[in-house]
Amino acid sequence: MATIVMESIGRVFISLQQIRGVPRMLTEAAPSMPGTVRDNEVPYYFRERYVSTGYRPLNQKWRYYFLSLFQRHNETINVWTHLLAFLILLVKFRQLGETVDFAGDPHSWPLLILLLSSLTYSAFSAVAHLLGGKSELWHYFFFFLDYVGVAQYQYGSAIVHFYYAVDESLHRHVHGIFMPAAAVLSCLSCLGCCYGKYCNHSLPTWVRKVCQVVPSVIAYTWDSSPVVKRLVSWSSGGGDDPAIVYHFFQVGFFLSCSFFFTFPLLERCFPGRCNFVGQSHQMFHVFLSCCTLCQIHASHLDYVGRRELYSRLHGSGEAAVFVGLYAATLVVCVLIDAVMLRKAKRVLDVDAKSK
Repeated sequence: MATIVMESIGRVFISLQQIRGVPRMLTEAAPSMPGTVRDNEVPYYFRERYVSTGYRPLNQKWRYYFLSLFQRHNETINVWTHLLAFLILLVKFRQLGETVDFAGDPHSWPLLILLLSSLTYSAFSAVAHLLGGKSELWHYFFFFLDYVGVAQYQYGSAIVHFYYAVDESLHRHVHGIFMPAAAVLSCLSCLGCCYGKYCNHSLPTWVRKVCQVVPSVIAYTWDSSPVVKRLVSWSSGGGDDPAIVYHFFQVGFFLSCSFFFTFPLLERCFPGRCNFVGQSHQMFHVFLSCCTLCQIHASHLDYVGRRELYSRLHGSGEAAVFVGLYAATLVVCVLIDAVMLRKAKRVLDVDAKSK
């Protein structure tokens, strides 16, 4: 017995030694990792309002930006918030995969699209914040990719709300137009976000916010209308509904993250003190991740508890049509991404020649 205990203690000691050696291994892997720089040492479209330092220098080797995941800079928290969200969503996906027949039940496909689009946007966001500081062109590439993920998530939200959360009266009025309109709005949101980022070269910051926020607000208003109507009906005496509390929280979290995305409140109140932690965009990431988790849980409860209703409202082949529309939306968003990236590259080439 004593031998077994000593062997266990020895294994724990070895594990702790390995963990303690991680910083040394990182240092050996990148012995000359440059420090961060001030805002006046990076192009102006890399700068965030009221964040004066903590920027990573441009045009370093790729290894530097990958290893900066463990470095203190003004994007570290932005990377980790969505990286951790991605891992949590992956665990959630695995848990649901044990009880939901994603392969054999077409009615589960909207939930599958929500899960895939949630994983996509969180992964693309983490990559954009981690690698977007490589250069001007790569900055545009990764953040345009991020906007594709956001657009896919908007479509994923629309499909679960329309498929599982809609009631008969609203379905009767919007059947046939809801999902095509959601697809168009997702593409417009991607275009607005890409154009807003592209306009950083020539127009004020508020123009970028308008281009990014207005299409997204319109898309969210449309996509969430079934949930809002359901919340209103429940408040009027809709009876017991286990998913309602999660729908309520997802709406609240989304409104909170929208506020912090639009207004840099924390940085404005504490200028120069939010270079590492406390940025409004970090709060946006946290609230958006909470919104997504509540949304997935609510949709799963609706999938289980409202099957009789949505099976009657949606035809047998409707889920497959929505999956096809999801693929089409993805293709259009990628094309938008490619066109805007070409435009950005042209502007960068002109700027380089003029220097």
